[in-house]
Amino acid sequence: MRLTKQTNYAVRIMMYCAANQPNLSRIPEIARAYNVSELFLFKILQPLHKAGLVDTVRGRNGGVRLGRAADKITLLDVVRVTEENFSMAECFDDGAADCPLIDSCGLNSALRRALNAFFEVLSEYTIDDLVKARPQINFLLGLEEMPTAAA
Repeated sequence: MRLTKQTNYAVRIMMYCAANQPNLSRIPEIARAYNVSELFLFKILQPLHKAGLVDTVRGRNGGVRLGRAADKITLLDVVRVTEENFSMAECFDDGAADCPLIDSCGLNSALRRALNAFFEVLSEYTIDDLVKARPQINFLLGLEEMPTAAA
């Protein structure tokens, strides 16, 4: 299974907002940090906002922030909102009843178990876990200056 660019950048938006708390994050800054177009990020924000994963604040001093605490947003939450299809094989698709084994196929069963295991692992990790795993994330995202070594 391969996740889309939309999901990849949705997670990155969430990580940026988590690292930048309590400040509002602005799309131009996020776009610069990840070297991606602002238009693409605005497109990704729509389903995240609709699902309550991010809040948007309009206006001159507006921006984006997490819709709930970073430790309450799992990777699975983000993936469910941004991925359209979890078909691992043709027989997972609706209307793919061409196969005579559709209801008793070992492959279908094995792939379903694999997909459920994938979802289970995603549910174990939060946005907070991803941010805390990289103490230097604020520097890498341009949110703070390079730490200086003590003399």
